[in-house]
Amino acid sequence: PSKRVSMWWTMGVNQSHEGVRPAQAIINLCLMTGNIGKPGTGPNSITGQCNAMGSRLFSNTTNLLGGHDFGNPDHRAKISKILEVPEDSIPTEASWTYDQIINGIESGHIKGLWIIATNPAHSWINQSHFTKLRENLEFLVVQDMYANTETARIADLVLPAASWGEKNGTFINSERRIGTLKQVKKAPGKALSDFRIFQLLAQTWGVGDLFEKWTDPESVFGLLQKLSTDQACDITGINGYQDLDKSGGIQWPKTSESCQQERRLFEDGKFYTPSGKAKFLFEPPTPLPEPTSKEYPFTLLTGRGTSAQWHTQSRTQNSSVLRKLYPSALLLDINPDDAAVRGIQNHVALTISSRRASITAFAHVTNSIKPGEVYLPMHEPQVNRLTFPSFDPYSRQPSYKACAVQIRKLVGKATSLESLSP
Repeated sequence: PSKRVSMWWTMGVNQSHEGVRPAQAIINLCLMTGNIGKPGTGPNSITGQCNAMGSRLFSNTTNLLGGHDFGNPDHRAKISKILEVPEDSIPTEASWTYDQIINGIESGHIKGLWIIATNPAHSWINQSHFTKLRENLEFLVVQDMYANTETARIADLVLPAASWGEKNGTFINSERRIGTLKQVKKAPGKALSDFRIFQLLAQTWGVGDLFEKWTDPESVFGLLQKLSTDQACDITGINGYQDLDKSGGIQWPKTSESCQQERRLFEDGKFYTPSGKAKFLFEPPTPLPEPTSKEYPFTLLTGRGTSAQWHTQSRTQNSSVLRKLYPSALLLDINPDDAAVRGIQNHVALTISSRRASITAFAHVTNSIKPGEVYLPMHEPQVNRLTFPSFDPYSRQPSYKACAVQIRKLVGKATSLESLSP
């Protein structure tokens, strides 16, 4: 018998100008080889945040709640009835993706922006463009645990939010398991849970009556259960937080007819299509939006560069222990062959330039990177000044993993890491 194969990928696939199609190609391979719906098999996407699956499951970005479609009148009627809101108050078009929001600021359609639990002044692709667009906004609100993020520092108003251990709610992990989140301490100062902030603002804006049933996180979970009825993510069979606590978490789907606490997706050979059969989706690959050239001969990749720092360092930079485990200077990974051709030694200072900006880093000569490519960790704020703003046409994810750059040895005072030492 053939061996079981489980395929895993992370943001290096997803954050691309054509990230959706390679992910679908991986799924196609699983389908063709029978590696789906069985133990030890399947396509598995690993993302980067707690509860990332929770946000996708209930479509908190551009789709209607619970995986529904704004453009479908039956879906709008269903949502209207469950939430007890006027049907004509539900938009008929999908909300804007992040890049479309940026375009809306640039065109003047958006004058005020409310940013929750993210740090785009650090993380947004072609960062300098986002920073300049701040001038187009009449009012910027940032809701975050920390008031010292790059985005919070340029805000007109910062709403202090509670951390995961300071509020109640639910998380959904990578194995589709829904579990409860317990408050273990009171949030400091004036910080409130995101739920309470939303509640208070709704009341202040005079629409509190639309959220009368949103009394606490568990009541909202009950509404989400109703919204999931007959959807792929149906969780109507969960008896509130009591079931989740007693079982240590329950996998979706869990319909009202299901008696199973766990289920392997597609074990029954049925897929989420009208026919119940899987579909193969594919397109010819497209070239890089910004290919290399004589002037910019390297392809720059960015990503998570260390286990000691995370994303924009909002939390991890505050840990003295983690700071010790992370290089004190920005390091550029470069292949030994490329370094030798350019006379670049380990730890020498470099200027990395794209068509948008130039930054300084120090060489880390390593075989972990292929010739013609260089790598920078995304944790330092200056890195996204270099990146090229292209987006996947389906997911609208930015293409962080490829832009054309040139590398030059820096001539000046601090020409190596050693020269920076006291």
